[in-house]
Amino acid sequence: MGLIGRVVDVAFGAERNVVRDTVEVFRENAEAGAARGAVVQGQAMAQYGQEFAAPAKGGFDRFMDGLNRLPRPALALGTLGLFISAMVAPLWFAQRMQGIALVPEPLWWLLGVIVSFYFGARHQVKAQEFQHSIVQTIKHVPQVLENIEAIGKLRADSVGAADVGTDARLATQALQPEDNLALRAWRAAQ
Repeated sequence: MGLIGRVVDVAFGAERNVVRDTVEVFRENAEAGAARGAVVQGQAMAQYGQEFAAPAKGGFDRFMDGLNRLPRPALALGTLGLFISAMVAPLWFAQRMQGIALVPEPLWWLLGVIVSFYFGARHQVKAQEFQHSIVQTIKHVPQVLENIEAIGKLRADSVGAADVGTDARLATQALQPEDNLALRAWRAAQ
């Protein structure tokens, strides 16, 4: 190979590609940029997931979690119980409500603060658990997108779905009209 072969080897040789190297000075290689972006996103998601990882819980922690779950149902069922007792035994209910009327206002404020802190803390815990579940869900996004793309390619109306490729026999069969038994029966009936 002569001079032309050497020029082509210099410009597009196996070791270096002068044209590609020159273009990459002015424009980022999209494939390499996407790979770097995927690595960065994966590392960020791994770090985010570790931040919200729950430690293993012992017996005392499980007991306290169970105990913490009691006030909300107790408040709800207690309130329903008050409505039922007001209907079943109105005099008994009226006596108890008169007793509650004697509770001083600062004690009501204290009860309000305690209930607010309790439900506020529960809200924060639930919000953090929700964020953790979002992280777990986002980890599945790339696989879901690949599955959606693969399913889209299986659709009969997608471009190239009926492409026969290089199979000449199949291409010939695709171009020949098919024998329609229903149409033949209809014509015979006419």
